[in-house]
Amino acid sequence: MSETTASWVRDVLDGRAEPAVPRHAATVMLVRPAVPAGPGVQVYLLRRVPTMEFAPGAFVFPGGRVDDRDADHAVRWSGPAPDYWARRFAVPEPLARALVCAAVRETFEESGVLLAGPSAHEVVADTRGADWEADRAALIDRSLSFAEFLDRRGLVLRTDLLRPWSQWITPLVEPRRYDTRFFAAALPEGQQTRDVGGEADRVAWLRPEDAVAGWDRSELRMLPPTVATLRELAACGSLEGVMAAEREIIPIEPELRVKNGRYRLVVPDGIDYPL
Repeated sequence: MSETTASWVRDVLDGRAEPAVPRHAATVMLVRPAVPAGPGVQVYLLRRVPTMEFAPGAFVFPGGRVDDRDADHAVRWSGPAPDYWARRFAVPEPLARALVCAAVRETFEESGVLLAGPSAHEVVADTRGADWEADRAALIDRSLSFAEFLDRRGLVLRTDLLRPWSQWITPLVEPRRYDTRFFAAALPEGQQTRDVGGEADRVAWLRPEDAVAGWDRSELRMLPPTVATLRELAACGSLEGVMAAEREIIPIEPELRVKNGRYRLVVPDGIDYPL
């Protein structure tokens, strides 16, 4: 911890500085059966470029901040309605709508995978090509809203392809904070992830247990909530197990405490949180 960071931490803990307000965000664990054929699953991870202000060089799941337009009622919608997601995440319906839209939009922006289709029972088969890339770039630079994108292509958001997983809030002492809802989704048949560049300099499909082992060996940098989530995915044992998991969504906000003269992050009992 740098002296500047340590000073900020002390100021927040002592009440001399106001903590940052967490920004709403969404992230998606894209999973598929293990390749080559075998037990377990693989999950899609991307490594953030070292110039990023938040978690530089860390392996993360696709995701990002909620955009104001993600709550647009014009978004074409199929599957569990916003009130379902509002109950699952204990938030107002407009925010629930925005979180789901942000999850799908960010996944497309960062992996090329689109959880949408021409009807409630279909999903886009392939999102490669110059026209798709142009739309993806327009979403990233915000010249195209997600609602406009779906409407232009005659697509509906397939919320039934998502599963609510967890909620992690960045510790109070961090200068950049996010209130992130985690989702799980199976890679749609026919679609392929692709290295889309931008915020990531490397992408990989890894077995969750292999990713955790890489973190244990200090070969892969990851934030503790990512490691905790990977362990949960590994425990499911299969794609079917991931998608059928019954998850209790409770806000998890690690707290920084001083123990024996050292700072230590702690979480509620029962949460497997690596340090």
